[in-house]
Amino acid sequence: MIIGIRQKLLLGFSGLLVLVLVMGALTIRQIDSLGGAIDIILRQNYRSVIACQKMKESLEQIDRGVLLTFTGHYDEGLSSIRLHEKNFRNALQIELGNITLPGEHQKAMRIRALFIEYSRVIDLVTDQSQDLSLRQKRYFQTLLPLFQEIKQFSGEVLEMNQANMNRANDSARRMAASAHNTMLAVILACAVIALLFSFQAHRWILMPIKKLITSAEEISRGNLDLVLDTTSNDEIGQLSRSFNDMAATLRKMRKTDMDTLLRTRSATQEVFKALPVPIAVLDQNGEIEVSTESAENYFGLKPGVNVHDLGHEWMTELLQNKEKQEYGGDTLGNKRYIQHFAGNRESFFLPQAVPVPAGTALILRDVTQIIEQLELKRSVIATVSHQLRTPLTSLRMSIYLLLEERIGTLNSKQAELLLAAREESERLSHILDDLLDLNRIESGKAHLNIQPASPFRLATEGVDPFTAEARDKRVNLVNTVPEGVSEVMADPERIRHVFANLLSNALRFTPPDGSITVSACEDEDNVRFSVANSGEGIASEHLEHLFEQFYRVPGQRDESGIGLGLSIVKEIVEAHGGTVGAESNPGTGSIFYFTLPVFSPSRA
Repeated sequence: MIIGIRQKLLLGFSGLLVLVLVMGALTIRQIDSLGGAIDIILRQNYRSVIACQKMKESLEQIDRGVLLTFTGHYDEGLSSIRLHEKNFRNALQIELGNITLPGEHQKAMRIRALFIEYSRVIDLVTDQSQDLSLRQKRYFQTLLPLFQEIKQFSGEVLEMNQANMNRANDSARRMAASAHNTMLAVILACAVIALLFSFQAHRWILMPIKKLITSAEEISRGNLDLVLDTTSNDEIGQLSRSFNDMAATLRKMRKTDMDTLLRTRSATQEVFKALPVPIAVLDQNGEIEVSTESAENYFGLKPGVNVHDLGHEWMTELLQNKEKQEYGGDTLGNKRYIQHFAGNRESFFLPQAVPVPAGTALILRDVTQIIEQLELKRSVIATVSHQLRTPLTSLRMSIYLLLEERIGTLNSKQAELLLAAREESERLSHILDDLLDLNRIESGKAHLNIQPASPFRLATEGVDPFTAEARDKRVNLVNTVPEGVSEVMADPERIRHVFANLLSNALRFTPPDGSITVSACEDEDNVRFSVANSGEGIASEHLEHLFEQFYRVPGQRDESGIGLGLSIVKEIVEAHGGTVGAESNPGTGSIFYFTLPVFSPSRA
């Protein structure tokens, strides 16, 4: 018959269970015996001891009260006598109801009879109608002997119960000692059986499991060639055989996987090399594991080479700050690109370090075409703007001359058309100015005169030109910027342009009797300027596009512009090292804000 681990465990635990049951039965028996002894002490004798002590104490107080009646304190003594007579009777009643020892009843009844006589004599001794000397004589001849006799019998009853309590206590101690020895013996037996069971469990279970653990650790280290002993027929033996089968299957799968991996890796490397984008995968130390041909040709990123040895400072900086994506170079939008010359061709790449398991993927996206398109756009805008400015100036001059009627009188219809033409020419002139400003800022040709400036003064100079227009439109324009705000690093002229764009937009979209509030507050190392209006507000889906070039919120009037004002604001503020943004909900107005860095000597 095959004995499995389950049967072995049941056998060991059954022995322990039997011992526990025996120990429990003995414990209950001893506890019951101890409980009986304690019950004798508490229930049978303790109440009698307390009752006898109270009787003796009450008797002493009664005798004291009798003596007080002899010394001129009659009322006090009589009150004490009556009180303690009652206490004595209560204690005597308890004793009579708790008779447990042979001879105790006779003594208790004797105390009762004596106290009845004692009470009668007290009445005679305390009778004020009797002569004091006669009362004193009765006290010493009759009352005092009764007092001593009652006290003697109370003491005897007390000693009887105390003696029985001592006997019960000794019996309880003997029972406790016997229970202690019995429990100790059972505990030692349980310990011996537990040690034997533990020893057998170590042989039956722990040693085979340790072998399995060691084998599993070997497999985790890649050793699939080991074979376990499978001589036993219990569950451990079955597990060992299954373990050997699993190792054989893993060996077969590993060989298949290795063949597949080699084929896949070879194909992946060939495909990876053919990618047109320069890409290199690095390990944690910066050594190149695989790269594309374009990465090798442009930047020397060959497998086996460490990128730190190539001398590209921007590449080292990029890898050190891959979490922040910060590195040197020119900017493209919010990111930075690098310039590279290969042969007679200038190329631009946007580097990116992407964390991958146990390494980094270095990706260099070719943005040459984007850069060239931006340069072409700037060139076209500059050329077109300059070419349009001369004929536009002549056109504006001609309109002004016609409106002044120096070459002839105009009828009302002609004057109306010329006024409209003047407004449109002025609007076109502003558009050209915005295009030129934007082009200069983007190309870096718009130099900033950065200096420490007071936020209060910047806001005041920005608001003052719009005070009259706001009054004419019945709009309450308020400047709440306090004078105590820290100075900022700013070009005052450019910031006036920022305020001009924001305030002109606010006045355009704020209805009569509305309000526009300009405010500023310090936000860590920056000062945040806000222009809030009570207009109709802007839907949330348009907020993220407000600062894009040529973006206009659908439904706006034609005179609201072509969508360059806020993009110019964004370029100017970001050139200062600040940020811009907008907050709005339809029907609750809008808040446009920008930040400027606080002045400090290090920034200066």
